[in-house]
Amino acid sequence: MRRLHLTSLKSTATILAAGLLLAACGGDETPAADEPAPGQEVAGGSTLGQTWPLTGLDVEGEDSSAQTHPVMVAKIDNTSSSAPQQGLGSADLVVEELVEGGTTRLAAFFYSEIPGEVGPIRSMRASDIGIVSPVEASVVTSGAAPVTIQRISGAGIKFFGEGSTGMSRATDRSAPYNLMSDMSQLVDSFPERDEARPDDYLPWGEPSDLPKGKKATTIAANFGNHTTTWAFQKDGYVNQNSYAAEDDQFPTDTVLVLRVPVGDAGYTDPAGNPVPETKLEGKGAALLFHDGMVVKGTWEKSGLGDALSLSAGKKELTVPAGHTWIELVPAANGNVTYN
Repeated sequence: MRRLHLTSLKSTATILAAGLLLAACGGDETPAADEPAPGQEVAGGSTLGQTWPLTGLDVEGEDSSAQTHPVMVAKIDNTSSSAPQQGLGSADLVVEELVEGGTTRLAAFFYSEIPGEVGPIRSMRASDIGIVSPVEASVVTSGAAPVTIQRISGAGIKFFGEGSTGMSRATDRSAPYNLMSDMSQLVDSFPERDEARPDDYLPWGEPSDLPKGKKATTIAANFGNHTTTWAFQKDGYVNQNSYAAEDDQFPTDTVLVLRVPVGDAGYTDPAGNPVPETKLEGKGAALLFHDGMVVKGTWEKSGLGDALSLSAGKKELTVPAGHTWIELVPAANGNVTYN
């Protein structure tokens, strides 16, 4: 079974950069004395393997899963006005979340590869605290409501808004759907910091680890006024109503649906719609779609900044290493169907 248990190593090895501070420090490739090198045995007999934290895939060549930049999350519009979305083909993982009016927005995670132009970039929500905190990610955003900025800042999350390095308005798109980010330019502008590897975002494993499921080759995740539909084709899932450029689609190996509680963020958007807040903590039902099959399970997350765990019955449920799209479907007013 190929997966890491980094949470259990925290008491014996520190491999994360402190908080999200981009401190000016040397980029020495040699691990510090109190940090285990990749592949080195650590206390308890565990081994820190060379896999990517957002996919669980093996690191190839001379690259390292410990990078000098944090996980970067781009908030990308997910309406027809966003077409064509750019950058999703380079993402490690994508989370689709509810926003006002029953529509959705994407949180695209980048770490193993930092692309050039990504967008269109839109605003943050308080829901993002539970989405990005487990890997101490930095967020690329157009901004947010003052109350949201206060909460995001209070959670210690670093974000980059319009005016940051690499951010520009595209002349061939209409505002507010024209803010783009050259993410590689942004990351190159960061002060140097020590190499560090984030925790695994999901409990990674092998396809053979999955319990026996049921055949399910089509999926419809309904958020209210938007339904994301999927079809299993050959080795992966194809988003049937994607707004991404045809040659820039997210290479989805697994679709993980989490039924989540949704509350009121306490303010409205400019159109007067109440802004929802997904509460990504506690527990709920989960559906894991992989290789044309579905496995029913349960998700659990102790706090907003804690790692997500999955179970099927009394056993741990792992996600096959690869590119995962997570659907945060409201437990009360959303719906998920599959055939």
